[in-house]
Amino acid sequence: MEISGNLRKMTSRLDSVVNYFWRIQDDEQAMNPLIGQSIQLHFNGEINCMECGRKTKKSYSQGYCFPCTQKLAACDICIVRPEKCHFDEGTCREPEWAQGHCFQPHIVYLANTSGVKVGITRQTQIPTRWIDQGATQALPIFQGQNRKFVGLVEHILKDQVADKTDWRRMLKGNADDIDLFSVRDQILGDSKTELLQFFASHGSDAIVPVTDVEILKLQFPVKQFPEKVKPLNLDKTPTIEGVLQGIKGQYLILDCGVLNIRKYAGYQVSLRA
Repeated sequence: MEISGNLRKMTSRLDSVVNYFWRIQDDEQAMNPLIGQSIQLHFNGEINCMECGRKTKKSYSQGYCFPCTQKLAACDICIVRPEKCHFDEGTCREPEWAQGHCFQPHIVYLANTSGVKVGITRQTQIPTRWIDQGATQALPIFQGQNRKFVGLVEHILKDQVADKTDWRRMLKGNADDIDLFSVRDQILGDSKTELLQFFASHGSDAIVPVTDVEILKLQFPVKQFPEKVKPLNLDKTPTIEGVLQGIKGQYLILDCGVLNIRKYAGYQVSLRA
């Protein structure tokens, strides 16, 4: 089996175990059946922007050329810092894009990745967002009208709990189960003053609590976790060969190291198994 083309992040489907699919342009390969087999990845040295297709010496923002990072709303600072949304100031790079992405129902959630973290995502990205982060547990706690509102609440809550994942720790094994309900209640109590100020400024319906929901548990297809996490780099090692031992988040876990697929979006890569 061999497929070649511009790399995209892996797609996934949540079943009893997360099922992964390797995407290269229009080709798709189920990855779970390859676990336990020897695979080869080869980067031919060409990188193309995922937006405009031009050749670029370096990929920015996970798959774009530099000019596109300066004009696309998807590459603006408010995507990683949603509390900095400037749509109301009339300076959004792509207002129509924002209407379809930012002004849609979003949630604030807790996830157990390398430990408890808080995050936000579009409601339509559940459970994809949690899979991409390698979360073994997840719990929605608020639903908001738009990305800015949930981003402001996330900004409040991250004073109580981390908003980032320790990817090395995440790849060494599954975190112990955590009572996310108890964590939720504690951080909401500790953030009560700031949350009341948020509602006073934006209205009581800006975000609403998510109720009647269970903690979602996710199982990843991993036969063996690495004792030591060694990142692999296609720029430094264009050809990588090894036994695929598992997949978690957007990482291939090989017996020779781990490869972050999302990092190399736009790279011309061939996969052989």
